[in-house]
Amino acid sequence: MRKLKNVLLLCLTLAMVTGLATQATPADPIKIAFVDPLSGPFAATGENGLNQFKYAAEAINKSGGMLGRQLEIVGFDNKVSPQESLIQLKKVIGDGIPFVFQGNSSGVAHAISDAVQKHNERNAGNRVLYLNYSAVDPALTNDKCHFWHFRFDAEADMKMAALTDVIAANKNIKKMYIIGQDYSFGKAVADGAVAMLGKKRPDVQIVGNELHPIGKVKDFSPYVQKIVASGADAVITGNWGADMVALAKAANDGGLKVPFYTYYAASDGVTAAIGAAGVDRIRLVHESHPGNPNAPKALSEYITGYRKLHPQNDVNQPRIHTALNMLALAVKKAGTVDVDKVAAALEGMEYTNLSGDQVIMRRQDHQLQMPIYISVHTNKNIQHDLDASGFGLSLESKVDRDKATQPTTCKMQRPS
Repeated sequence: MRKLKNVLLLCLTLAMVTGLATQATPADPIKIAFVDPLSGPFAATGENGLNQFKYAAEAINKSGGMLGRQLEIVGFDNKVSPQESLIQLKKVIGDGIPFVFQGNSSGVAHAISDAVQKHNERNAGNRVLYLNYSAVDPALTNDKCHFWHFRFDAEADMKMAALTDVIAANKNIKKMYIIGQDYSFGKAVADGAVAMLGKKRPDVQIVGNELHPIGKVKDFSPYVQKIVASGADAVITGNWGADMVALAKAANDGGLKVPFYTYYAASDGVTAAIGAAGVDRIRLVHESHPGNPNAPKALSEYITGYRKLHPQNDVNQPRIHTALNMLALAVKKAGTVDVDKVAAALEGMEYTNLSGDQVIMRRQDHQLQMPIYISVHTNKNIQHDLDASGFGLSLESKVDRDKATQPTTCKMQRPS
């Protein structure tokens, strides 16, 4: 009998120890998918974006993570292809990952957004949230809006409104050439430029409005020759990544010295390619302080910390920090990773970003409302350069959030 009691006591002790050990095991991490190009011509853009997400996640993890769980950013290579993106999205859903970030290419964004909406309508118990940090086709938060899509970058018309204000003030510009990538974003940039210049500067003649295949043009010399032949006083382009690098090199080689008004003519090799030829000539519209001069303290410290880890890369998308931190706050507010509850918590959320600006996630269309910045390419008084080149962006003007706000045609349908 005594031996039986001893055996029972031992079993009870082992069960208690096992239970304590189980309770002490850290909770599984909250996985977050990053679906963007990690190979091919736009790999540099995607890899830097992935590193920025991991850097932002590390800071959140050091502060306790989300719901006491660590964040894990998982990269999925979509090769900047809508078709490949849908394949990767199926993997994300199959892996049970509730949150999907994507940004490069509005064409990809439309494919993911449509697929997420259809999946969520059919699978109420296994929904995913699409968090768009950089795809800026206005349609995504207008006619194509839906409850499970949120955008953390300023859409193309918000940026074009600010850019055309600057162009309108330059009375030396009489002829404008528009060049961009042949997909939804490139078309949105061109349409916005034509419409807004038509209202603000009807005297400016559009002498070229051209779209080229995305990621397939190796030599932009023929395009530059067309711009020169047109007699254009200035150029508007939404090109990004490898296409912007190649266009910048061809412009330099072809002696094209007119002002360029751009969306993404900086970092990821672009700044180095532009070099001295672009000083005081290349302007960029974007959603955050450029870091020069007198960068806000939080932004400066963040840039410095990132460059220590990635000396050849830049914090060229501070909105990544904004998006991930707003998601963390929404999860905390919801008290769960349930997609519908997190989405509801994001609606109307206010957040102070690294630039010290208060941004608001507009409930009506899930478009983040923010100020807009215009900066110029220079090597003067640069504290934070880009591409480790000695050149960087310097702030010229800022459009306050209320003025930067654009109307929306979104008619949001929310789940019951």
